[in-house]
Amino acid sequence: MQINKDQLQKVNQQGRARHDEHFDFLANNLTREGVDVNTILKRLAAFQVAVPSWALGAGGTRFGRFSFHGEPGNLEQKIGDVGILHALTQTAGAVSLHIPWDTPTDYAAVKELAKANNLVFDAINSNTFQDQPGAKHSYKHGSLCNTDEAIRAQAVQHNLEVIGIGEKLGSKSLTVWLADGTSFPGQRSFQQALAQTEKSVKEIYAGMPADWSLFIEYKPYEPNFYSTVIMDWGTSFMLANACGDRAFTLVDLGHHLPNSNIEQVVATLMSKGKLGGFHFNDSKYGDDDLTVGSIKPYALFLIFNELVYGMANNPQNPELAWMIDASHNIKDPLEDLLQSLEAIQEAHAKALLVDQEALKAAQLSHDVVKCQEILQAAYRTDVRPLLQRARIENGGALDPLGAYRSMGVREALIGERGKHTVATGL
Repeated sequence: MQINKDQLQKVNQQGRARHDEHFDFLANNLTREGVDVNTILKRLAAFQVAVPSWALGAGGTRFGRFSFHGEPGNLEQKIGDVGILHALTQTAGAVSLHIPWDTPTDYAAVKELAKANNLVFDAINSNTFQDQPGAKHSYKHGSLCNTDEAIRAQAVQHNLEVIGIGEKLGSKSLTVWLADGTSFPGQRSFQQALAQTEKSVKEIYAGMPADWSLFIEYKPYEPNFYSTVIMDWGTSFMLANACGDRAFTLVDLGHHLPNSNIEQVVATLMSKGKLGGFHFNDSKYGDDDLTVGSIKPYALFLIFNELVYGMANNPQNPELAWMIDASHNIKDPLEDLLQSLEAIQEAHAKALLVDQEALKAAQLSHDVVKCQEILQAAYRTDVRPLLQRARIENGGALDPLGAYRSMGVREALIGERGKHTVATGL
């Protein structure tokens, strides 16, 4: 299924007059405050978030998985689903593949389908946290950190093969996330595990094309609960430095212990030129993979404040790769992703409203109250009319979720695919 632009324009007309009224009111107020509204609209229109191929089906828990009707049963259908998201939001212009869950069988056809949906391929993701059919060795006791050299070699080779797949699709980066770790004290030597992991990621880095980047992800726990080899941003940063200039830390919002100051992590990494990418989700307890902004929207805004500042003031940091990484256990996956895309852009727009010069002056004069007021003034602004205007000027939907429902997208997908299809991957 593809979104019909004429149909979308017809849906937009139903709320256009109300939108114009709200937008004019907000734009006039912001202009009086010295805000360049057109520049913000351009920034919002240019901002693109990758959708991972594994997020287009229903997720699962440790105890079960509850499928959602009309799930995409193959890579081509997943690309079609991302195309629907992008048509509605004009913000989801990239796909991030997970290998081997979504290995293409016809590269030319997949690239042509992506092009037809105005999509590109973002970072490609390897998998050494599961044993694959036909694999000679098991990752039960680790992959890149394993004590067995043959197992480490198998894991490195898989990553190199994933890079080869990405090259065929036009991707320019590899994301490495490891489940490697231990569940019990004394199970492994921490120092040896880290040293073997460093050796392995250096081998992967050496096998990348010269114009590729390596993103090293981290996680404090799960699936191992005593230790993980790459447990925090500092370990990832250290490994990235050991690899070279094209290796970076990847921050996932769920991959921190409760109450971690993620905005400070972001600021530190950007100041060192080592923040490569960002995985968006939300959580209450741990790596809950919930809809972006559903639990801690103010924290998301504060993180974006640091991201916006860093993008403007840290030329040593590369252009960032943005992606949603979530698991939709009880929601329609596409509706969940629409909500996440909206929340990301909302936090982004609010951060763009922060008066950085006034904030800097307040910081230098130690006016703590003023600092808080400047941030909260931006956060309390209803920026939804800005998001709406940026979308419709790009040819998207005034209200993506409303359009998705009124156009009966899920019903159409069920009609095409049936009720009981199951997405590949998780």
